[in-house]
Amino acid sequence: MRRFDELEDPRRRWLLQALTVGAALAGVPGGRALAQNVFGSRPAKLPEGQSIYRIEGTASVNGAAATLKTAIRPGDTIETGKDSQLIFVVGGHSMIVRAESRLQIEGEKSAAVSLLLSAMRLVTGKLLAVSRDSRMRITTPTATIGIRGTGFYAEADPEQTYFCTCYGVTDIAAANDPASKETVQAKHHDRPLYILGKAGAGQSIRPAPFINHTDQELALIETLVGRTPPFVFPKDSYSGPRREY
Repeated sequence: MRRFDELEDPRRRWLLQALTVGAALAGVPGGRALAQNVFGSRPAKLPEGQSIYRIEGTASVNGAAATLKTAIRPGDTIETGKDSQLIFVVGGHSMIVRAESRLQIEGEKSAAVSLLLSAMRLVTGKLLAVSRDSRMRITTPTATIGIRGTGFYAEADPEQTYFCTCYGVTDIAAANDPASKETVQAKHHDRPLYILGKAGAGQSIRPAPFINHTDQELALIETLVGRTPPFVFPKDSYSGPRREY
């Protein structure tokens, strides 16, 4: 089993380099054009009707290979292959699904509210997501987490969940331990946690380090829905929180 703190795949390292270059070049002559060449498309709010911003490697939606024209809606199941990732938007929610992940999206599919996302199940893998002014629930094999409009990062396997409330408020509960519950209010990755599948009563939620996601990635997916993160960081190679854990 791959450890949560294992070095990420080359595709993600390439993405972080592209994000850094794009930020650095935004204010110099010709910078926008060069950043667009690096990314393939300059990060901006996605046009109405477009779900997917970028596919790296292989990804599928409901078992069919995903393309840039694939629509993603509540009720869909997303899977990614080895050394792959999918960056996409559903309504006001924007996400990066990392390699070897399976994500089920739940919500309303009526004509009136066709993009109202109410819940997600991260069966396995890694997910970075942002939303605002909306509530939903995310479940993993070991945790149930209430999202109150926030940015978060999750990694899930059958034995434990890693969860970072990047900003905003979340209500975290261990799936198999009713005594383990915690509400986290964070401004900038203040309290990452592990939620264990097997532990003593009241001991299933434990402190964790900050791992495997960056402020640049949060800025990118917020941009895709026309927002910016609720914090400010320097326009350099800085990629994580300023505090130690």
